Order: sequence, then structure tokens, then C-alpha cells
Amino acid sequence: MKTLSINGENFPIEAQDDMPLLWAIRDIVGLTGTKFGCGISQCGACSVLIDGNLSKSCSIPVAFAAGKEIFTIEGSSENLEFLRDAWNEGNVPQCGYCQSGQLIAATALLDQTEQPTDEDIDAAMSGNICRCGTYSRIKKAIHKAVELKSNRHE
Repeated sequence: MKTLSINGENFPIEAQDDMPLLWAIRDIVGLTGTKFGCGISQCGACSVLIDGNLSKSCSIPVAFAAGKEIFTIEGSSENLEFLRDAWNEGNVPQCGYCQSGQLIAATALLDQTEQPTDEDIDAAMSGNICRCGTYSRIKKAIHKAVELKSNRHE
């Protein structure tokens, strides 16, 4: 029996040590916001934060994640809330499939960089593929989230 700490809540699970974290999150815990895209850590649809670090859950074994803090799209943080507002305001999603991974990657960026440049955003988001090509809207929304956060803290 292992315990996964996801979004501040502990979930005891029974799973093989080498089971991908993605499947434990989705199929055992029942949090389905994190998506399966490729299974080889190339698309970013399965992005989560593990102890604050952006991670592709499709290739992280459950044994590695047990005992660490896992943050998914179902979680809540100040940066994620500003990003959600900016995403909605900018009508960022088209099909929406990749958006949970995009939002988690953007959260990781804003957790580390308060005023990201376009280059910072490009680098941070490069591991996340959007098949609909909403990259310019994503970049605008990240800048908007920074603006919303700045306005709130004035």
C-alpha cells in the first residue's frame, strides 16, 4: 500500500511500483483532468507538479511519486487561479485536450518567474504540444495572468 499526496489530500492506493503515475491519478484516485496524450513524455498533456517541479506523469512510476506532493489541474493555487481567469478571458482553448497540461506548465513557470518574458514562456511551454495551435493565445494568457496578479497585489 502506497500513499499519494495529491492537491493536499492523501490517497492510499494499491498499485505496482512501476505503474505510471498518470494511471494512478486517473484510474485509482479518480482525478481525470490530467490527460493521456502520448505515453512517452513528449506532448505534456499529462503534466503535473511533483514537489513543485513540472513532471510528465505518463512516465513517472508511482513508487517515485509516493511520499511527494503532487499537484494536478484539479488543485488550487494563486498562480493557477490567475491563469484560469486569463485562459477564460482570452478564450484560449480550442478543443481543450491539452489545456490541463498547458495550465500546469504555465503554473510551474509563474511559480518560478514572476515576470516572464516571451522567451521565458517559449522555453517553459516548449514541452507541451497543442494540436490546435493556440500557442499565441497561451502566451497572451500567461502575460494576462501576470497582469491580473500584479493588479491584485497593488
